[in-house]
Amino acid sequence: MYTISLCIIVKNEEEVLNQCLNSVKEICDEIIVVDTGSTDRTKEIASEFTDEIFDFEWINDFSAARNFAFSHATMDYILWLDADDILLKEDQQKFKTLKNDLDASIDAVSMIYNIAFDEYGNPTFSYRRNRLVKRERNFKWVGAVHEYLDVYGNILPADIAITHRKSDKSIQSVQSDRNLKIYEQRLEKGEEFSPRDLFYYANELKDHAQYRKATIYYREFLATKGWVEDEIRACINMAECYRNLEILEKEKESLVMSIMYDIPRPEVSCRLGDIYKSQGQIKKAIIWYRLAIDVEEDKHQGFRQEAYSTWYPHLQLCVCYWETGDKERSVEHNNKAKKYRPNDSQVLINEEFFKNHFKK
Repeated sequence: MYTISLCIIVKNEEEVLNQCLNSVKEICDEIIVVDTGSTDRTKEIASEFTDEIFDFEWINDFSAARNFAFSHATMDYILWLDADDILLKEDQQKFKTLKNDLDASIDAVSMIYNIAFDEYGNPTFSYRRNRLVKRERNFKWVGAVHEYLDVYGNILPADIAITHRKSDKSIQSVQSDRNLKIYEQRLEKGEEFSPRDLFYYANELKDHAQYRKATIYYREFLATKGWVEDEIRACINMAECYRNLEILEKEKESLVMSIMYDIPRPEVSCRLGDIYKSQGQIKKAIIWYRLAIDVEEDKHQGFRQEAYSTWYPHLQLCVCYWETGDKERSVEHNNKAKKYRPNDSQVLINEEFFKNHFKK
């Protein structure tokens, strides 16, 4: 059986670190904790799980901190997590099975990352990340912020999920301008941005309501050759900017632009359906909502929001078909939405409406 080092960088993570390390302590043979300047009980909590705790002076570079952590690993494979990530019980068991079955041909293992959930605990926003890598391959982290692990070779896609469990403090950090400031400091120094930098800088601008400036950088990114999943997401995010700016035609144009890179993603189809529905163009809306349901997506590494291929288009088709007078299909799609969200308030309101209508 191969051995595993966990590498994690932390700063003021006392709210979440215990649950993170507790969820992987039976899987990992070594735990490396790199602290970038905690002033709370983070180190004390880490010491309950490991003696391998190192200080790293923060230099506004996440990759530098992560590469420093990797440099201290001594086991066969390296697992990386953030402090607000955990493995649920079923995923811990899957990981143990994976550990038993690993062979020397595997350079890296990608895992599902679930970062948002509905009120029933079902994942609503997921994507894949390379989480477990062979140490001897010496893979490196790249990028000062929104960093990525530059992995290649034989990559195994596992059905193991990492669950992101945000604390109140981590939610606040997402809303901070730390990452935006890092990008702007780099621009002031005259650094040339990579396509990935352009994409994530545009995202930061969007998240800070600088919508016009964000669209400029999304277009600059799309003029380069970036990762196709980022190109699709850039179109979707740019559409969101134009929606906030109330420029409807540009919103529509941005969504349609995404189809240049791949088949229409369910999110794109639903957003176009929403536009046509809001304009009273119900037949056009129906076409796009149906496409969201009918399209067969290949498995990809990009962001995936389950709602847009499951209950959401069905709920919209319920309304649209009622508008066209097709009551049977309206009821049918409400029932299909109910399979995904049996206690959804709108689904139940629709059921009551149908019951009263047909009684009359």
